[in-house]
Amino acid sequence: MKAHAPSLAYAGCSTAGEITPQGLEEGHILALLLPSASFSTVSIMVDNLSSSGMDRITGEVAALRRLLRGRVGHALAKGTFALCFIDGLSYAEEAVTSAIHWGLDDIPLIGGSAGDDLKFETTRLISNGKVTSDSAIIVLITTEIPFHVFKTDNFIPTDEKLVVTASDPDHRIVREFNAINAAEEYAASVGIIPQTLTPLSFASHPVVVKVGGEYYCRSIQRMHADGSLSFFCAIDDGVVLSIAQPKNMVEATRAALRDVEEKLGGIDMILGFDCVLRRLDARNRQVFRDISELYRVNNVIGFGTYGEQYRSMHLNQTFTGIAFGERQAAE
Repeated sequence: MKAHAPSLAYAGCSTAGEITPQGLEEGHILALLLPSASFSTVSIMVDNLSSSGMDRITGEVAALRRLLRGRVGHALAKGTFALCFIDGLSYAEEAVTSAIHWGLDDIPLIGGSAGDDLKFETTRLISNGKVTSDSAIIVLITTEIPFHVFKTDNFIPTDEKLVVTASDPDHRIVREFNAINAAEEYAASVGIIPQTLTPLSFASHPVVVKVGGEYYCRSIQRMHADGSLSFFCAIDDGVVLSIAQPKNMVEATRAALRDVEEKLGGIDMILGFDCVLRRLDARNRQVFRDISELYRVNNVIGFGTYGEQYRSMHLNQTFTGIAFGERQAAE
């Protein structure tokens, strides 16, 4: 980048798979270029998330908004959205997403947590030549092209409840559900032998939490030798989780994309953040090719995440995206 495009600003991260113009793939580098004739951008990297005060992040976002407004003027700033990339192993996504959202006011936020192909060792953030972990990148983008921010998932809550009765919130580890070893109680609830639990099991049998009348996934990352469970999302004693029943991923995603197309009057392309657990679940249910083809025909590009950001929420087992309409529609 430095040699071939020294004046080009860029931001990115490591992933858990890519969504390319050919569909779902792995082991690729993917770049989306925003034409300067249609887009204006400013960005900032926030370091040391684990020790950052949230007020600092909100303040930096507000400063970023002022910088963008100074460049494009107040009228143009109306067509603005925010992208974020966050270290997916930072245990800080909820607080950071909330702080960014607070600083954005009414600007829609969309993003994904960086992955490392399910190794769960180190994820990387990349901004203009700087490569770090324990950080987040916030990009504010203004455009005259019509866009729509959306999310879709594919689960229905059941009446089966798991109450967190012993946990380590700082490390997102649950030791007990319903006063029983976490892995044993979870496995019993979904009808699986505890010893055979894998990321595939967790992808196929998600748990959800009710927030403000709506259900959100709280996905399990992995099982430890002592039967405790690590989560991709914040967790704490007293949280009530429901076992969720998956619905047809392909049909749910197709319906969401059709809805977006109707809102925009046609889709030019979609930047998508797709939970890695959806990819695992698609393989397990043998709909991987169908989902891949759905992304391909709808011009989706993006990556597999360790969590998704949507407005003020940090989510799991969800596809969040920003769809761009045709320029003619704007005119």
